[in-house]
Amino acid sequence: MLPELHRSLVDIGSLMNRPERDAQLLEMAGLTLERALFPLLVTIERRGPIGVVELAEGVGRDYTTVSRQVARLEALELVERRSSSVDKRVREAVITPRGKEATDALDVARETMAFSLFRDWPRQDFDELIRLMRMFADGMSGQPGTER
Repeated sequence: MLPELHRSLVDIGSLMNRPERDAQLLEMAGLTLERALFPLLVTIERRGPIGVVELAEGVGRDYTTVSRQVARLEALELVERRSSSVDKRVREAVITPRGKEATDALDVARETMAFSLFRDWPRQDFDELIRLMRMFADGMSGQPGTER
């Protein structure tokens, strides 16, 4: 049972992280963004404001690499960095209006891809998948279960 779950997760992760999938998503969104930058942009939009250390941990990359990549996003005016309101020593990344437009375009492209993938699924199965995935993600992150 658990080996099959693990195998499924590895397969999903592998498929979702393929460069050609990212390129297709960026093209559908009408964005000319480096492939390595867009997961950071999306994470900043979803979880920001967020410190670079926390961001690096969340995407499984080295802090110095992520810091340079966030600087590139800042140069593109997709994010801005500012001092944390909680701890002035911490620099946080926050999405800009231009960055939000980009993540909105990625969401539309991702939704288009998902509609194709799930077109033959009964709505009840799709809703159940979402509920179970959220419960699984919350359990892995140590968050109390939130049934949605």
